[in-house]
Amino acid sequence: MKKYNVAILGATGAVGQEMLKVLGERNFPYGELKLLASKRSAGEEVEFQGKKFVIEEATENSFENINVVLCAAENYISEALSPAAVKAGAVVIDNSSAFRLNDDVPLVVPEVNPEDVKNHKGIIANPNCSTIIALTALNELNKYAKINRMVVSTFQAVSGAGVNGIKELDQQISDINSGKTVEIKTFAHQIAYNVIPQIGDFDEMGYSQEEMKMQNEGRKIFHNPDLKVNCTCVRVPVYRSHSESITIETEKEITPEKARVLLANADGVKLVDDPASKKYPMPLDTSNQDLIYVGRVRKDISQDNSLVLWCCGDQVRKGAATNAVQIAEVLVKENLI
Repeated sequence: MKKYNVAILGATGAVGQEMLKVLGERNFPYGELKLLASKRSAGEEVEFQGKKFVIEEATENSFENINVVLCAAENYISEALSPAAVKAGAVVIDNSSAFRLNDDVPLVVPEVNPEDVKNHKGIIANPNCSTIIALTALNELNKYAKINRMVVSTFQAVSGAGVNGIKELDQQISDINSGKTVEIKTFAHQIAYNVIPQIGDFDEMGYSQEEMKMQNEGRKIFHNPDLKVNCTCVRVPVYRSHSESITIETEKEITPEKARVLLANADGVKLVDDPASKKYPMPLDTSNQDLIYVGRVRKDISQDNSLVLWCCGDQVRKGAATNAVQIAEVLVKENLI
């Protein structure tokens, strides 16, 4: 089997570490593996599949003989180094938001629009985690009856803010239980025993950056420039897995019964929908795996041709690392690298 040289840019972060884990789990046919991070992490050793790899400082000269770069770095790093990787002959699969809305950069969820990878010019963007979770859940419904409008509320785990988000929740719970003053660093307010209806800065209309991603990225991935989305994003004191309440309005009716049939056979989806037995998607059940769980499927009693559902997915895996590796797998399958 042909081998592909892979670099992980941002290898010491939560998503970068998960990318490495997923590469092994999915038996991606890598040859050379290069782990890149900041200068302060250079020299650290990482063990993977019985071998030790030394973290290297990421520079513009890091990508010689690399076929695929999995980028888990911040926007400014991706903007600085991704073009250099492309110039060296690599295909960059970028988890940052730096290139997502560029016309010449495909934005891909492999269960939804894998064919778009063929249009890449060196960079393929990984969508926002909440967008990936929602559109994976909705894809078969959208194919059956085009979605015209979505009303979404997301309930996003602290790990979406990285390792510091997890540490802050842990520390605040410990401080509260010890009677100490809570310290706030990562989030705008105390997250322990609280919910915060803000992720990202607000625009002039009062919508946050995270909320607008659902519309802007959803339009691009579904190839539907007229898709209307109203989204509210909330940070919740959950460690892992984002949850979403989604209402869709479609061109024709999708009954709950038909929706369940479509969802039961949807790629990347697990239908968990038995409310009478208290079975529905929850973050605890969906963490550390790659399926999007969907349940609470019901008719919207306030609007015709409208359906309501609830979904959960691991935003570190399917919402980031796994989706990126899946894109690399599509490239391999289609002989595009």
